[in-house]
Amino acid sequence: MNALLAFLPIVVTIVLMAGFNWGAKKALPLSWGLAVLIALVYWKIDILSVTAYSFFGVLKAMDILIIIFGAILILNTLKISGAMASINNGFQGITRDRRIQAIIIGYMFGAFIEGAAGFGTPAALAGPLLVGLGFPPLAAAIVALIFNSVPVPFGAVGTPIFGAMSTLETNLQQVGADPTVFQMMLTKWVALPNVVAGTLLPLLGLMIMTQIFGKEKSIKPALQAAPFALFAGLAFMVPYALIAVVFGPELPSLVGSFIGLGIIIVAAKKGFLVPKKTWDFPHESKWAKSWFSNTDTGTVGEAKMSLLRAWSPYLLIAVILVVTRIPQFGLKGILAAQTIQINNLFGIDKLDYALKWAYLPGTLPFIVVALFTHVFHKMKMKEVKAAWKMTFNQIKGAAIALFSGVALVQIMLNSGTNGAGLESMLTEMARTTASISGHAYPVFAPLIAILGAFMSGSATVSNILFASFQFETATLLGIPQILILAMQGIGAGVGNMICVNNVVAVSATVGCIGSEGRIIRTNSVPSFAYYLIILLILGSVLFMGLNPLPL
Repeated sequence: MNALLAFLPIVVTIVLMAGFNWGAKKALPLSWGLAVLIALVYWKIDILSVTAYSFFGVLKAMDILIIIFGAILILNTLKISGAMASINNGFQGITRDRRIQAIIIGYMFGAFIEGAAGFGTPAALAGPLLVGLGFPPLAAAIVALIFNSVPVPFGAVGTPIFGAMSTLETNLQQVGADPTVFQMMLTKWVALPNVVAGTLLPLLGLMIMTQIFGKEKSIKPALQAAPFALFAGLAFMVPYALIAVVFGPELPSLVGSFIGLGIIIVAAKKGFLVPKKTWDFPHESKWAKSWFSNTDTGTVGEAKMSLLRAWSPYLLIAVILVVTRIPQFGLKGILAAQTIQINNLFGIDKLDYALKWAYLPGTLPFIVVALFTHVFHKMKMKEVKAAWKMTFNQIKGAAIALFSGVALVQIMLNSGTNGAGLESMLTEMARTTASISGHAYPVFAPLIAILGAFMSGSATVSNILFASFQFETATLLGIPQILILAMQGIGAGVGNMICVNNVVAVSATVGCIGSEGRIIRTNSVPSFAYYLIILLILGSVLFMGLNPLPL
């Protein structure tokens, strides 16, 4: 009963968004209200605490909102300055084949941004770039989200792995394990199964794209591009795995994708494995109404500058992200220490909020680079004002969804302190899943991780919520902990395809506000396929009785 009630707000969210095609800004406030009711009546949490947790969620949502705002501002600035038109021409110069463009921008460039920044940034940047090239906005959103999965376990310079390790110290001490050894082994076993899934992912994304948005309504055009898609997958996955095994979790996505990006751009320019017949979407007049933007995302201006000048803001963003995210450069700690702090919110002990305003990608580099671009691209004041005005208008719907969604998660996360003597809603959900599954638990372990990412919008948060629980459950059932934790790490990345926060973010940047349910429903297919691949690989390892790190 406890778990059923805890699941109810999530079930309502999924049914309304995926079943009835409601937008997130309509579904999430309703689900939040339901969570409030359950918290007050059944968990017997006092109204002050529920209000505090909700307000804390609104504050936490500001972190994500600032990232979205910065990404949209950069995009609008480049559109109005004419840089986006030049960038589009440059990509057209590499190839006009939409399949290859999707792989270069959505898969590889998105992975690079994920490796540096994470937290919803890659799809929010790659989606608009694809729209600028002529992709239907809905297609751009779906493709960008599908591809933003395999780099996620090592996103933001390894943050999800470090998040998991931050909750596992006590567990590891209890079994006498070395945290450093465990972290390296976990990194290895997250990376190796992902080599298979990540190699297949570009082809999987193309199959969804051509089936839904192609004039043929078939996967055949995707299969024709299979050689290049698989080559691109290997170009990323081989360095990704090698770096993970040798160096640890910080650099597999960041450096692996950078190497892969250079390889596939050269290959595309040379026509290596590129299909002879160029594939394109049907003419815009044939697009379904749902494919279009329903908010004003602006028009791409006139191409009036060099490719280097046009790309310079994105290049500057990439450089700043690398320099500020890799600890060895010395800036990460300084920027992360710049905080706006609110302690003991509403008088509740340890309910502390810290806005790391200088470390958020939305502030530095996005907003800072946007201000630089206003000057560097010699924009007129009216053009600058237009970019900012458009950005504020585009972000309204995303704000409502994010405030409600993160408030909902915070109620569920903090509900362990209650008058009914119950575990938190999240723990009740996870424990019930484990008790029902028994020794079939490995089937459910990735699903718990996916659920955590779906709810929280972050692989890091999913790992923080469930890594310790997964470890304890594996120990109780006598299942190798390292393999269950690998399922958690990979599953949290898979959840990024469908997680509400990321879907809202990319929908806002491409102008598809209200299409979130359709996107989640579509992306549930590749996310389930990804889940099956990982389950087959790690399940086979478990079936063979292999334990890479006996504890």
